[in-house]
Amino acid sequence: MMTANTIWLGIGFLGQLLFTSRFLVQWIASERARRSVVPLAFWWFSLAGGATLLAYAIWRRDPVFAVGQASGLVIYTRNLMLIGRGTRQGKPA
Repeated sequence: MMTANTIWLGIGFLGQLLFTSRFLVQWIASERARRSVVPLAFWWFSLAGGATLLAYAIWRRDPVFAVGQASGLVIYTRNLMLIGRGTRQGKPA
């Protein structure tokens, strides 16, 4: 039987999976380029994972976890804005 607790536990694990995937994406991109790179997908996984984990932290009523995830969301969003601005100005992402 699916309880609210079980659903939120699934949401928490989904957020962690998304958040962890960003490192895998970054590692693969760096290995392919033979240098350290941070692909656009890294920031999207960071944003999706961070937002999902923030929702989970709020549900858990964990202020330390929530503040940590919320502050990360500002950084991820800002990086995506900077990348978008560079792309619109003709600079590579």
